[in-house]
Amino acid sequence: MTLLTLSVIVLIVSAQPDFSGKWKLNKEKSTLNDEYSMAPAEIIINQMNDTLLVEKHVSFQGNDFTINDKFTLDGKECINPGMMDTKKKSTALFTSGNDSLAIISKLPMEDGSEMTIKEIFLLIDGNFIVNSTASSSWGEMKERMVYDKQ
Repeated sequence: MTLLTLSVIVLIVSAQPDFSGKWKLNKEKSTLNDEYSMAPAEIIINQMNDTLLVEKHVSFQGNDFTINDKFTLDGKECINPGMMDTKKKSTALFTSGNDSLAIISKLPMEDGSEMTIKEIFLLIDGNFIVNSTASSSWGEMKERMVYDKQ
């Protein structure tokens, strides 16, 4: 491998944002679903080479729980625990410009259908942004979650 080729590879890898950190939801800057928001109050991310570990702390209908996901950043399918003992199948891949990360997850629903969740991770002006769209037989829900670094 030539030095030029190695330099280009290093430049491409380093151009990807590093989402690592402890992030707290900024409700004032976010656009959340009024009735059924699943926006985590806190997200802890550890990004290492081609792996992303995401720990989400969520409160929903009076219950607090933690969601732990592990993704590879190469577009290959990853399987993580879903809701009610199901399996969530996800892919995570940086966009062509390397400025955002798209995570697409599919979860089985009780009625036999499937929910698709698309999350776009961005870093803008020191904030961690998650643009989320959930589509299922119940309809579609969109949220923009803005997080401040802790």
